[in-house]
Amino acid sequence: MKNKIKVFRAMHDLTQEDLAAAIGVTRQTILAIEKGKYVPSLDLAFKISRYFQVNIEEVFQYEEHEVRTIDID
Repeated sequence: MKNKIKVFRAMHDLTQEDLAAAIGVTRQTILAIEKGKYVPSLDLAFKISRYFQVNIEEVFQYEEHEVRTIDID
């Protein structure tokens, strides 16, 4: 899932540590989300978007992955 957390942090002059403290997670969690290594829970995604006072879709962009199906006879 792509996100614009780094952009929003820059707009608000926040460090990863500042944002983490404000929403109750670790700096490493924010780093992992920003780098796309961790997909936040829906609850955490909403906390982040509410912190920045924007819709969740403005912070996170869902990417559909190709789904492969297997036919079993």
